[in-house]
Amino acid sequence: MKMIFLLMLFLVTTNSFGNESSNRIKDLVSIKGVRDNPLIGYGLVIGLNGTGDSGGEITNTSLKKMFQTLGFDPKADVASANVAAVIVTANLPPFARVGQKIDITISSIGDASSLAGGTLMVTPLKGGDGKIYSVASGPISIGGLKQGAKFATTAKIPSGGTVEQEINLDFNKKQAIRLALKNPDFTTAARLEKTINQELGGKFADAKDSATIDLVVPPNYQRNVVELIAILENFKVISDTAAKIVINERTGTIVAGGEITLKKSAISHGDMVIEVNDGSSPTGRKSVHLLEQTSTISDLVKVLNAIGTTPEDLISIFQTLKKNGVLVAELELI
Repeated sequence: MKMIFLLMLFLVTTNSFGNESSNRIKDLVSIKGVRDNPLIGYGLVIGLNGTGDSGGEITNTSLKKMFQTLGFDPKADVASANVAAVIVTANLPPFARVGQKIDITISSIGDASSLAGGTLMVTPLKGGDGKIYSVASGPISIGGLKQGAKFATTAKIPSGGTVEQEINLDFNKKQAIRLALKNPDFTTAARLEKTINQELGGKFADAKDSATIDLVVPPNYQRNVVELIAILENFKVISDTAAKIVINERTGTIVAGGEITLKKSAISHGDMVIEVNDGSSPTGRKSVHLLEQTSTISDLVKVLNAIGTTPEDLISIFQTLKKNGVLVAELELI
């Protein structure tokens, strides 16, 4: 565990402190309105081999209503261990068109022990506005799990939903576009604004804050916004990252990123001492390892690794360095 842990930290930090690399705007921002929309519905899975719900008002009433819809009117509630009540969910992709197929997820809401071998009855799926955007049905798959196996009450139907209604965005007619940074940062937002304006040859982009850039569609791209976005998302920008160390104490994992620096300090571990100074000679103590203040956290990790420091010790050292103000970075525990 120790070797994997230290290697992970070393790779992350060396990438952070090497030459900065540029990123495509496509990987840094999302476009307002271009997103998935969650859909949800209630349905019945039939054809189970006695592994369905043991009964209950919801399942029994639903079965009775289903028979009524099919022209048969039972006088009493219908109960069957071959049926399970389920919640059906899906994501409607941006610009999805009528007739397009989407993947479906089915989750049992009763006491069914397994959905293996079942078939989902026709189920309308609604959006947040209460309108039906898709209809799902078909034989379900629990991913090869055997009956009674773990998670057998959750299943999927690949391409099991059909889009019945579109969300009309009129994207190509937009006069302005809002870009949202996936990782808000003032420096990155300013660089994005500058790069877009330089490449488009005018003042078209305006950074509103650390997470928002408003873009006016240039006259030569009016009613051709798709081409504009295709060009825009391939511009490259050097993104900036705040100095930050994230520690997962449960797994002993540390991930560090950004320009993390160390101030003048001394770290004692057993009979070994690590000094971070301005490059002067050691203080005369035995077993002293010197690091200059320009050293990165990866340099510190390599020295700590050499003297046999465990992941638990590293976490404690980082926390102490941060508390003393020696480690110039944000420290987050998860």
